[in-house]
This record gives sequence, structure tokens and C-alpha cells, in this order.
Amino acid sequence: MSEEPEVEPVETTAEEEEPEKRPDGLDLARSLTRATAKMPAPKAGPRKKRRTPDGATRRGMVSGARPDDRDPQLIDSVVSRMVNDHGWDTSLRVHGVMARWPDIVGEEIADHTTPESYADGKLSVRTDSTAWATQLKLLAPTLVKRLNEELGHGTVLVIEVLGPHLPSWKKGPRGVRDGRGPRDTYG
Repeated sequence: MSEEPEVEPVETTAEEEEPEKRPDGLDLARSLTRATAKMPAPKAGPRKKRRTPDGATRRGMVSGARPDDRDPQLIDSVVSRMVNDHGWDTSLRVHGVMARWPDIVGEEIADHTTPESYADGKLSVRTDSTAWATQLKLLAPTLVKRLNEELGHGTVLVIEVLGPHLPSWKKGPRGVRDGRGPRDTYG
């Protein structure tokens, strides 16, 4: 906390009479005002440089009549700016497509497929049977075109079709050494 300067007592002449003491403190306020009026004003040191949002410095930045970045902002504009600054734009659009998967590919395909991941232009889609995996491989070029219409040209380059999750019989009573594994997906 800053220290307040000591108030020197004001010398009074015979003409100036000491005012009577008032219970509300008005006499004290008047004497302080008179004392500070006679004191020299404190010297203003160098003003601190403040940084603007774009990184530039300005001396004594004050608020103006026009809106700027220090004013309250709508959450939509703040989130949009943050998404653009961090480069999350493509990732959010792809996740939006995954959420709207049935609307984009159709109900029949969506009932048998699930998008799992997206990385570097490759969308991985899991199917519930090998028959749907084969069907999706045939539909992949059409789906890539449709997804790029939604996301922007060149976002999805390849669709990787993954078959269904199968039980592993490498160990257990049905395991056979050097065996080729199960031949059917039960569906």
C-alpha cells in the first residue's frame, strides 16, 4: 500500500480562527484539503507501457469510444477466434461429420458402419460384418466425394475400411498351432 504524505499543521493567523470541531468530521476534511492544496503535486513517473492484443506496445492505453478487444465479447466470437488460432478447424469439422454420420451416408449404411478416427486425410470406418466391409470398399470413392463436399476439398483422401471385431482363438481350447483362424464372421 502506498504511504500517504504527512500533513503538516496549518499555521493560522489571528484573522483565521480555528473552526469548531464538528462530529461529522467536516472540519478535518477541510483542514486536509487546505494542507494538500499547499503541497506540491507528486511527480508523475514514466508511464508503464501496456501491450495490445496484437503484441504492440502503447503508452498509456486508454479506453476509447469504439469497441476493442478489451470489451466484453460474445462467446461465439471468442471460441471461433480460439479455434482458428489453434488450428482446430479441420478437426472440429471432421468430428461434426462423425456426429452426423447417418445424415451424410444414409441410414442403411450408418446402421452397419461406424467412423472411428481421422488422421492425416485418412478416415477409419468400422463395419459390423465382412459383407459390409466389402460393400463399403466399393462405395469408398463415392463417400470420399460426399465427405469432401461437407468438409472442404481434400480433407478426406482415403477411407480405411476395418472389419468387425472378432474373438481371438489364438489361445484356448479351440486354438490350433499354425492354424488360419476363424473363417466366418457369424453375420
